[in-house]
Amino acid sequence: MGKTAKIKKLKAKLKTLKAQLKAARTHTHAVAPLAPKSFPDLPVIAGARFSAVKAGVKYADRLDVMLAELQPGTTIAGVFTKSATRSAPVLDCQSKLGSDASAGAAILVNAGNSNAFTGAAGDGSVDAITTEVAKALSVPKNRVYTASTGVIGQPLPHDRITARIDELKGTLAPDGLEQAAQAIRTTDTFAKGAKAEVKIGDQTVHIAGIAKGSGMIAPDMATMLVFIFTDAKVAQGDLQSMLSDLTETSFNSITVDSDTSTSDSLLLAATGASGIEVAKDNQAFRSALHDVMLDLAHQVVRDGEGATKFVEVRVTGAKSDADARTHALAIANSPLVKTAIAGEDPNWGRVVMAIGKSGAYAERDKLAIRFGDVLVAENGWVSPQYREEDGANYMTRDELVIAVDLNIGDGTSSVWTCDLTHGYIQINADYRS
Repeated sequence: MGKTAKIKKLKAKLKTLKAQLKAARTHTHAVAPLAPKSFPDLPVIAGARFSAVKAGVKYADRLDVMLAELQPGTTIAGVFTKSATRSAPVLDCQSKLGSDASAGAAILVNAGNSNAFTGAAGDGSVDAITTEVAKALSVPKNRVYTASTGVIGQPLPHDRITARIDELKGTLAPDGLEQAAQAIRTTDTFAKGAKAEVKIGDQTVHIAGIAKGSGMIAPDMATMLVFIFTDAKVAQGDLQSMLSDLTETSFNSITVDSDTSTSDSLLLAATGASGIEVAKDNQAFRSALHDVMLDLAHQVVRDGEGATKFVEVRVTGAKSDADARTHALAIANSPLVKTAIAGEDPNWGRVVMAIGKSGAYAERDKLAIRFGDVLVAENGWVSPQYREEDGANYMTRDELVIAVDLNIGDGTSSVWTCDLTHGYIQINADYRS
């Protein structure tokens, strides 16, 4: 190889290294422009304690493992990814739902490694972690739930986690939930938390939740880890019924990039410490729980990798709710729609395209499209009153609504998404490095 060629190769390598360094800095330090102004002041949930440590699973000098200790009597419900390649922690958690609630329970979560597609080694890591947590907290092994998030296909260095169990135990505190939220992040640019209070008779129950998620987000539990806690007393069957129902209109109604993870897990724990009994048909509690779930789901979209726009896709007038959802997801997942949003281009033709390809029923000449309050198209054609500058001005906003009325029925659906930018490519091109 000649001198000129070697210099050219070195320059190319230097350019790549600079790009990787910039990407690393971007998703380590830069907070997403759509992030909340601050982490919420979460209430203490009686019957639950939390801790977090720096175990070095992947990340250097940052919190990456959290532990939740739950009092005897805590009921736990869960929903998980339906991926055919779901991880060892997911399979283990699924097998433990409905276990005897008379004993205490624990949840341990690590970031940096998903312990997915790791074969028998993955099962061994789960076994090692659950064994040590059960021993340290004196709880049954089948009441220890784990979750892992991060790179797929690499063995989990679980010894780094088990070496910190005593430290985790020793620092458990009722007000440790914010640190726990910090410890479960991967490419997230901010920790995510949400809360609610609800009156049951003349008494108050509390709900607090944390989540992680930024990329690989699509309906099917999206791509995330979510942990929600309440001091209400709820039977496990009722808790599971509520969680499964409310997931459909929260975490299963968001998408960042249409990809579904191997590790999606949502656990809901009711400690019962308040002594206030709640049944599955209690609308006040259901509404408060849904508010927390939807808040966390929206925060995941707001932290979408590279996102600069938060978008609601609202479909009405479909033949059925199922058809409305199909249309909404076709729009929300379309790379052409999402890149137009990133470029602040009111390209309503791409919305028409997405509806046409979705597979759900539509009639071209009844279709109406709005960008916010701007009527763009109606009766299968551009609206006579539409002005391109109105659409372009609307698209400069940080939060957008794309509304489609099919005018053929009563079906409705809303899903939430974000734009697709160069930042998404940069983050994911360098994710493993």
